[in-house]
Amino acid sequence: MAVMARKDITMTDDEMQAFLAEGHTLQVATIGKTGAPHLAPLWYVMDQGKVVFRSFTKSQKIVNLQRDPRLTVLVESGLEYAELRGVMIEGEGRLVTDRDYVLDIYGRLAARYTMVGDAPMELDPEALEAAFGRYAEKNTAVVVEPKRIVSWDHRKLAGVY
Repeated sequence: MAVMARKDITMTDDEMQAFLAEGHTLQVATIGKTGAPHLAPLWYVMDQGKVVFRSFTKSQKIVNLQRDPRLTVLVESGLEYAELRGVMIEGEGRLVTDRDYVLDIYGRLAARYTMVGDAPMELDPEALEAAFGRYAEKNTAVVVEPKRIVSWDHRKLAGVY
């Protein structure tokens, strides 16, 4: 009797980009000085097809990345098994301290998440500077440079496991 191989549930590149563009929270795992993982949820944006997040330069995740740039990030969704989806990226964090870039990331985050006021909003340069300018120099943006990407979309199983 032939056994049917598990149906491929890998996302295509376009599906992964769309999923990441609509995702909400990024789980970020860095390597602490003892070798233990340090896991934190963060907001993120996509920049030229890559995941980008920001954090205070003195935060544990940035300190970890300064010591060891390896990281793993995950975006996932779904409550029922048949709707589980996710993209996990193993790679390196490229640290960007350029104030203008960090401020741009703040602006893109504010357009995507409720950071100013009671809803996400596009900020003009003056409003962006007023809201986040004082933080930009104290933050580091992290561009996730992928080495390995794993994805899954259980909706492709069509109820057959």
